Amino acid sequence: MTSAHISGRRVLAVTAAFAATALVLAGCAGNANSSSSGSNGTLTVGTTDKVTSIDPAGSYDNGSFAVMNQVYPFLLNSPYGTSDVKPDIAESASFTSPTEYTVKLKPGLKFANGHDLTSSDVKFSFDRQIKINSPVGPAYLLANLASTDAPDPTTVVFHLKVPNDQTFAQVLSSPAGPIVDEQVFSPDKVTSDTDIVKGDPFAGQYTITSYNFNSLVAYKANPGYKGLLGKPANAKVDVKYYTDPSNMKLDIQKGDIDVAYRQLSATDIANLRTDKNLKVVDGPGGEIRYIVFNFNTMPYGATTAQADPKKALAIRQAAADLVDRAAIAKQVYKDTYTPLYSYVPSGLTGATTVLKDLYGDGNGGPSLDKAKAALQAAGVATPVTLNIQYTPSHYGPSSSDEYAMIKDQLSQGGLFNVNIQSTEYVQYNKDRVKDTYPEYQLGWFPDYSDADNYLTPFFAKDNFLVNHYSNSEVQDLITKQIGTTDKAARTQLIEQIQAKVAADLSTLPLLQGAQVAVTGKNVNGTQKTLDGSFKFRYGAMSKG
Repeated sequence: MTSAHISGRRVLAVTAAFAATALVLAGCAGNANSSSSGSNGTLTVGTTDKVTSIDPAGSYDNGSFAVMNQVYPFLLNSPYGTSDVKPDIAESASFTSPTEYTVKLKPGLKFANGHDLTSSDVKFSFDRQIKINSPVGPAYLLANLASTDAPDPTTVVFHLKVPNDQTFAQVLSSPAGPIVDEQVFSPDKVTSDTDIVKGDPFAGQYTITSYNFNSLVAYKANPGYKGLLGKPANAKVDVKYYTDPSNMKLDIQKGDIDVAYRQLSATDIANLRTDKNLKVVDGPGGEIRYIVFNFNTMPYGATTAQADPKKALAIRQAAADLVDRAAIAKQVYKDTYTPLYSYVPSGLTGATTVLKDLYGDGNGGPSLDKAKAALQAAGVATPVTLNIQYTPSHYGPSSSDEYAMIKDQLSQGGLFNVNIQSTEYVQYNKDRVKDTYPEYQLGWFPDYSDADNYLTPFFAKDNFLVNHYSNSEVQDLITKQIGTTDKAARTQLIEQIQAKVAADLSTLPLLQGAQVAVTGKNVNGTQKTLDGSFKFRYGAMSKG
């Protein structure tokens, strides 16, 4: 985010080109007892995001990475206002051969607990990611990493499987990239949040001074940080976790919190647009929403009693024919989301609209006739039962309305009997990788602004979806595009991947998110610096 000293009106800019956060800023003295109104310079943030683990090897979601991004150092990072990556705690980083990426660390680095931060910690961090390989972690991003060497205390050499990896520098700035203290973290299992906070193994812009899981996290600026982003303007930050976004909305309007992000409902955002003390700013976003099909447990999936890949494909095709993305975007999300017709969102090089061409009426709308024809051609008896799972709050309070509409759309013509169920995200994230859900909701926030980040994590072998999808042609194309240095040739490969995956329908893309920021007037004229020092840069899964 860009740095700015605000007087009268507060502005917070979103940094990366595809950061999909919703930010709301309010006055800093709406409540005389509020921490945001004191003289200690504390920035108070509200969120409905949930943390699953602050061990980088043990989670791959927005809520967890929002914590990691503040407290752990990265070899490379994105300066405020850009999605480009540059050395952070590194002094330099470059290819020294097609399969060797060499990083030189800045001298004298330390963790907040006083331990030296050396190349040994860097090697340890990446080795443990790969060794632990948690199904809910980001190790998938390191698929091209063969091994890591630390020939001296300030030198790290990454050995890559595919030469000339066009994404590796960005991977080092992603959720797979936080550097951890080998004297605090376990080498072969996820370390508990309690042990992490107790060990104080932080070397980012902030350290954690108090940690109450999914209730309140208190941060203070780390004077020992020597990275790219510099000294943070906000000496202290408190993050308050909400279970109900309507309460967060009330607190931002009262001035009890300075920033609210993820997730206000589309209705709340529309209401805030009418508040004379607030200004809503819209921009493009890289968040996507989609349905995942489990290739083992969906109807006619590989491990079901009636396993039949052709019938399973026909079911996925019929679902793609029936969904009406534009209706969901307009009626549920008030056009804060737009229809998504491929796997790479519009705005990124290589994005296509292949799903619009293949499914529905050919113009983005639904087609009951095509859905019927797909099922009949495969000999599928109707109605087919679909048990779709979603999580009610992680992707915002409108998820219930979204999936109620999806149920109605898929039920058209009696082709499907749709059951919709929900589970809170912390449990949901565990269940989805255990074949618990045959069809389920996920969202994605990019780790870096490249089409590959919407392809490799989803469709490469052993992908983070754990939905048993595997296509050797797709895998070969993914591997090839990673190492293709010619931009035009790489774009063609990215387009081919989307076409092949669209024919398989491993997932059903639905929506692309817009970036929404709301700025509020400072109610008492007190100046406060609100810059990018507390980073709202998102990736993972999210990641989910």
